[in-house]
Amino acid sequence: MLKASATAIAQRGIRGLRVNDVAEVAGVSPGLLYYHFKDRIGLLEAALNHINDRARADRSEGEGSGDSARDRLTRSLLGEIQDRPEVVENSLAWNELRASAVYEEALREPLARTTAAWVSEIADAITQAQVTGEISRSLDPQATAVTMTALVEGLSGRWLCKEISTEDARSHLLGAIDVVMSEPTPHTPDTPVTSRPKE
Repeated sequence: MLKASATAIAQRGIRGLRVNDVAEVAGVSPGLLYYHFKDRIGLLEAALNHINDRARADRSEGEGSGDSARDRLTRSLLGEIQDRPEVVENSLAWNELRASAVYEEALREPLARTTAAWVSEIADAITQAQVTGEISRSLDPQATAVTMTALVEGLSGRWLCKEISTEDARSHLLGAIDVVMSEPTPHTPDTPVTSRPKE
């Protein structure tokens, strides 16, 4: 039922989505959905949690015991943008839920909670890579995780709209990871802050 909810959201969007639409995709009676989820918002919240759990499983897929902490962090972020059908469906549903929360106040708290769990997961991965010395120790893991997850969401939206290819979206994300996670270059008074030519 939860997979059907995610599929229905990805295929039909949320605005105007009815419990009957999800029941049709799931091949069950609407009454069964109401029994388990109480109402439309309860169903959407459960679908959001399911999408997040499925994305977490997708992100950890392919991990090896010899992988570095930075490799695991990179794979976790890149895992959100792949051509695999379940990843595309997750991204479509997540973007739809995010956009709908602007107008449906009842979706905001569940979305904020789910986003916070994702940010916390990335912040933990950043901390682990700092402990191993693979990325800058000067980074604030929580703030960096907020920035990186927001970047993933922005690139994901452009990717889903076919503005950029999967390859380009992943390339941009890799470039951002390299820039954000590297040690900052020390600044000395003799070093110009900008390379903008003087007029």
